[in-house]
Amino acid sequence: MANSYLERTPSGAGSRRKWTISFWVKRSRLGVQTPLISTVQSSPANTYDEMYFNTSDKFQFSTVYNNSQKAIRTSRVFRDINAWYHIVFSYDTDNSTDTDHAQLWINGERETSFEDTTLLASGANGWDSSWNNSGNPMRIGYQSTNTASYFEGYMSHIAFVNDAVVAPTVFGETDSTSGIWKFKSPSGVTWGTNGFHLKMENSGALGTDSSGNTNTFTVNGNLKQALDTPSNVHATLNALHRIHDYTLTEGNNTFTNSSTGHRATNSTLAVNTGKWYAEVKVIAQDGSATYPQIGIIDPEKFLYSSYIGNDNRGYAYLSNGNTQYDGNVVSGWGASYTVGDIIGIAMDLTNNKIYFSKNGTFQASGNPASGATGTGSAYTIASGVYYTFAQSSYDGSQNPVYNWNFGNGYFGTTAITSAGSNGNGSLFEYDVPSGYYALNTKNINTYG
Repeated sequence: MANSYLERTPSGAGSRRKWTISFWVKRSRLGVQTPLISTVQSSPANTYDEMYFNTSDKFQFSTVYNNSQKAIRTSRVFRDINAWYHIVFSYDTDNSTDTDHAQLWINGERETSFEDTTLLASGANGWDSSWNNSGNPMRIGYQSTNTASYFEGYMSHIAFVNDAVVAPTVFGETDSTSGIWKFKSPSGVTWGTNGFHLKMENSGALGTDSSGNTNTFTVNGNLKQALDTPSNVHATLNALHRIHDYTLTEGNNTFTNSSTGHRATNSTLAVNTGKWYAEVKVIAQDGSATYPQIGIIDPEKFLYSSYIGNDNRGYAYLSNGNTQYDGNVVSGWGASYTVGDIIGIAMDLTNNKIYFSKNGTFQASGNPASGATGTGSAYTIASGVYYTFAQSSYDGSQNPVYNWNFGNGYFGTTAITSAGSNGNGSLFEYDVPSGYYALNTKNINTYG
């Protein structure tokens, strides 16, 4: 959510001792405190609730009254930035069983191992949370206590039920074929006071409540709707492969290099068959025309301290119009590119070809639909290899910035100007070559 969040201030109080919240979340940043849901009470001071991933990537819920805290914090960590986690948290401090004062379910499995269990102790009986109290703002994606911060990542189907402990099977279920926990639309739910269900399906009103209670949230900042959902995971840039001090932001779709040296990044999803398309917009360019490189790599072979075209199974289009593979440069292959240009990458792993476009025009008279002929292909690439989209940078003194669009329809926080054709449900600036698809789990399942 970067610099944006959702907020609603209840005009009346519901139960603060018994409630359930369910939501789906996909993280973008690790090793930092990641705020998810919070509320703050004006009096007494230092009274608030907050739900977040901490700096050790463990999930924690804390309820604080007048600077006295009770909490649960998981023992295990959550570091898969390509996955959607389904989190269901039930709060019931009047429960006669101490260990049931708070129940945490992640992807349909109940968490039972905790580092902090103060909320589960007998002394927690009767402990009111700040959540769901009249005049206390409820915030999603923003933490206003301690050090103010915003959530970096994706959230979907946020549901709150008051005065009830609701099973995770109301909001999710196990797929009968894959065995994977998946989204389920809740039904038959009595939402209670201040209850809500934010589906986030209306791009113009992401805070709309679909529970029937009309408890709609206000959108603050430039919150954007993404096509990346629990039912269809899109590729992003991969923070887990980051070994240098560059920055990934905007849901891990923006790459910024602020220090001199080779910096490389690649997409989270890898494929070894099928035809795939992505776009990159140059926001700020490297000082040298040699090192800004956009293309594909074999993540098993690539050295992230190098640049794409210098490695075996790394195929790159340089900003000076050259291409490069395994250290060998082909000069004058295509047009140069600079700030404001959009580079398209068409990766044909059926015929082992790679094509590049600039602002919608494929270079070297390339025809990605030419199949085995490979008309205008930059290279015939090695077969039987898993590839990812990738880019590298060098001259950090220029603070180069590149915005990737894997089919969500945005370059950073800016929507594409006008969607091209043949997107097959994905949104790209230019026409997608016939037979090519955005890199996401549904397309991989169907065309990969």
